Amino acid sequence: MIDGDCFLGVDGGGTKTEFVCIDAAGTVIARAVTGTTYHLQVGVEEAVRRLDEGIAAICTALGATPDVFGFVFFGLPAYGEDRVADPLLHAACGRLLGHDRYRCGNDMVCGWAGSLACADGINIVAGTGSIGYGECQGRSARVGGWGEVFGDEGSAYWIAIQGLALFSRMSDGRAAMGPLHAIVTEALALENDLDLCERVTGPDSMARGDIAGLAELVSRAAEQGDAGARAILHAAARELADHAVALRRTLGFADAAVVPVSWSGGVLTNQPVVRETFAAILRDAGGFTPAEPAHPPGYGAALYARQIRTRSTLAA
Repeated sequence: MIDGDCFLGVDGGGTKTEFVCIDAAGTVIARAVTGTTYHLQVGVEEAVRRLDEGIAAICTALGATPDVFGFVFFGLPAYGEDRVADPLLHAACGRLLGHDRYRCGNDMVCGWAGSLACADGINIVAGTGSIGYGECQGRSARVGGWGEVFGDEGSAYWIAIQGLALFSRMSDGRAAMGPLHAIVTEALALENDLDLCERVTGPDSMARGDIAGLAELVSRAAEQGDAGARAILHAAARELADHAVALRRTLGFADAAVVPVSWSGGVLTNQPVVRETFAAILRDAGGFTPAEPAHPPGYGAALYARQIRTRSTLAA
């Protein structure tokens, strides 16, 4: 049995969705993971099915029904960007819970809430996609997150696409041959270079998350001395730093303020070259201080659910 309210946070992403439940003291009492709930990739119906699967797993672990949740925050990929899908997702979450103690928002909020423990500042997400979010004295704003077709700069998908473009230039002589060429050829088992076209965009083309996974090949090539690959990683860091600079201006931080900037997502978390260059750019810009993430996004979503419930109780 659960003694008192608990709070569920749902951190959706381009690769997976994490469900974290905490008690009133902030102790994690249940976790679950399902596949991506990025509805543009899997469809609204499948995204809802995966939310249902995760909620059911949490309830099974707790030996309870969804009514035990004092509040739930659903941080969903691309939420807030589709006037058709958003209300469908919102309504579906209510049906799954059987009550109205929940809020839906973009998954960028999970990264900020976890990294900065819901304190004022900026968080840059660089995972499959990229986006920046921050809060300052009750104001909130986002930057980026425009999707892989013409945005998501600095993300794993963006890095992968830049890497594939570099491979093509190496193949036909527009760029000097470097380690990236052999790394991509081996990883994708290419018999000839043009096989890459079929592999990425053919009838059995790679999914968004699979393409994003190729960013690791760019990092590996950079480690082996590929100057072009290393330049891609530095460019990614600059793009992500631009997100932070724009957010500081939009949120209206005081000129003298030193704004904490944290990060989440695999690119900034797992790629030292990108993270260190990103931090160096912000230090040089002035008015920022890099802040190691306090918590992962899934836990942040649960913290945010608890904060919403606390504020609503105090306001009542």
